[in-house]
Amino acid sequence: MAEGQSQEDPKLQVEAAGKAFEQEFERFVRFTGDAVAETSLSLREGESEQRALAEVRTRHFGKKSALAACKKAIGRVSPDERAAFGQLVQQIESNLSQKIEQAEQTLNRLVESARTQRESIDVTIPGRHPRRGHLHPITLVRERIEDIFVTLGYAIEDGREIETDFYNFDALNIPQSHPARAPQDTFYTTDGFALRSQTSTVQIHAMQRRGAPVRMIAPGRVFRRDTPDPTHNPMFFQVEGLCVDRGISMAHLKGTVAEFLRRMFGPNTVTRFRPSYFPFTEPSAEFDFSCFKCGGSGCRICKNSGWIELGGSGMVHPNVLLAAGVDPNEFSGFAFGFGIDRMCGLMYSLDDIRLLFENDLRFLEQFE
Repeated sequence: MAEGQSQEDPKLQVEAAGKAFEQEFERFVRFTGDAVAETSLSLREGESEQRALAEVRTRHFGKKSALAACKKAIGRVSPDERAAFGQLVQQIESNLSQKIEQAEQTLNRLVESARTQRESIDVTIPGRHPRRGHLHPITLVRERIEDIFVTLGYAIEDGREIETDFYNFDALNIPQSHPARAPQDTFYTTDGFALRSQTSTVQIHAMQRRGAPVRMIAPGRVFRRDTPDPTHNPMFFQVEGLCVDRGISMAHLKGTVAEFLRRMFGPNTVTRFRPSYFPFTEPSAEFDFSCFKCGGSGCRICKNSGWIELGGSGMVHPNVLLAAGVDPNEFSGFAFGFGIDRMCGLMYSLDDIRLLFENDLRFLEQFE
């Protein structure tokens, strides 16, 4: 009796392994047979089921599984029953393996379908056109100014916005005790460098680097102690021009400014020069041009005067030429400068130049 029981134990072992598999595989039956057609899963659910099914395969078909132990028991069965027992183990293993493979194939198909659906693109839906940016109004005016001066033979120079006292003041004939420093001697770094108060600093660098003759303009951002209001800002954009050569006179300055303004605002534009004072030029003058809106008859833009004040100019002071390493006995030159922001405000009829720096899209979208 004991011997018969010992011979039946391996068979009971196989049956127990099969029943354990069937109990655990019950949750995956819906992925086999006719029920598959009505089965649908989200991508997350399908991937979760795949992981669970992989764990079932490992537990029931791995090296330490009950089915693996049954295979090892084949050698312990009596020779006359060994063949039948081996066939029983193989048949059960084949049936279980077939079920789990069918479930795996179904899950793989469902997961792939869910992934494709999630990542699919409906080519019939109208595309979304990316919004293209556009140039800022200050940049538009600056480029127009640059284009005009390039055609007049001027080079475009750029320079640093943080300068030493020498380039920002001393080289421009504004010594330490000069009263002209008061409104500009403002923004400094902890190391004693100054934020440039005019782009004239670029002119000094250009003459030191290139010598004379030189013909250039220097557009860029500058900083001054101005209280923000509709016509002032502590940070604004400016362009300064310089022409140094042998025999340069005030007539060349007037001709250059007049030609620039005619190209900028039309061939009928008239210019006028009024005596003024700047430390870095002598003689100095402020220049105006006839209103481009009313032609000089008077309107809101020109405050009914017929003229629009633009900037300052004059013949380069000999001390400035000396500071830049240019011999004032051999060379002379003229310089001029004006604010790009103010010109931009005039051209686009802006009541407040602060609009140019507030980054309000409702304002900026008008310039597309």
